[in-house]
Amino acid sequence: MTAAGSVAAGVRRVAVLGAGSWGTVLGKVLADAGREVRLLARRAEVADAVNGRRANPDYLPDVRLPALLTATVDPEVALDGADAVVLAVPSQTLRANLAAWRPLLPPGRTLVSVAKGVELGTLKRMSEVVCEVAGVPADQVAVISGPNLALEIAVEEPTATVIACTDHSRAVALQHACTTGYFRTYTNTDVVGCELGGAVKNVIALACGIATGMGFGDNTRATLITRGLAETARLGLALGADPLTFAGLAGLGDLVATCSSPLSRNRTFGEHLGRGESLAQAEAANHGQVAEGVKSCLSVCELAERHGVEVPIADAVRRVCHEGLSASEMGKELITRAPRAE
Repeated sequence: MTAAGSVAAGVRRVAVLGAGSWGTVLGKVLADAGREVRLLARRAEVADAVNGRRANPDYLPDVRLPALLTATVDPEVALDGADAVVLAVPSQTLRANLAAWRPLLPPGRTLVSVAKGVELGTLKRMSEVVCEVAGVPADQVAVISGPNLALEIAVEEPTATVIACTDHSRAVALQHACTTGYFRTYTNTDVVGCELGGAVKNVIALACGIATGMGFGDNTRATLITRGLAETARLGLALGADPLTFAGLAGLGDLVATCSSPLSRNRTFGEHLGRGESLAQAEAANHGQVAEGVKSCLSVCELAERHGVEVPIADAVRRVCHEGLSASEMGKELITRAPRAE
């Protein structure tokens, strides 16, 4: 057996903490790859449905879940014997949830962040939050990012993703643990770039949704995607990321999917804003959920300001969401910015 194969053999049981759409789907992927998965749900009725009906009624009612995926409401049961722990909760709630779970975390195991955002206040990336709260070194934390719309993966449409960790052997172990006939994985050691790509793309997707809501077409969306990628890369370079990461799945791939698909919560939320609806109206239309980019635009812009990086699209989205700038004013400001070289 190769060294990589030996490491990969160690990831046999995985705890997925969070039974939302992405946590459930990633649990399905891991189970389809032959791993024993324990999914932590907040509510007993969700856990009972997963175990009894083989479905998550709140997020994936029509998708049959594999037998290797079971659910519990007890974090101690979920974490018992886990070889890897997937943290599948929203970015702004990660700190509080992880603090509660910390005493139960199995020592030395890989912690996997799938949340996409920058923490408000601290301006920390999710892997930094994990290191701080769990008290683990950076090379014990991995992140997963890519064009991974949960519903498409749930019905096994082909896609790919990036598993990033500064410890390449951990990334390889996870790669083997979640590769299936429909879910292809690549490894990377650029955690900073992969995380920033995932965080900023939600903000750019809001901008694309706003443009769509205003009635604009493909040229406008392509412009926002391309210039949004430039903003992401500028910020990433300032933070030490590899610029090539932004041309890959965790950069351009994730950005295109999130900005283009009606399955994207951020793009759909932006459409409501583009039609002139208020933040509260957009939230109500989104079943009471605020898109991640609405909060992330604040921390992304503050992070960019701290490092002296221009992010005009992200800043315009921030002002639409939090300062009352209208969608039409946003469009006029962006298109009339001073000419410059690309």
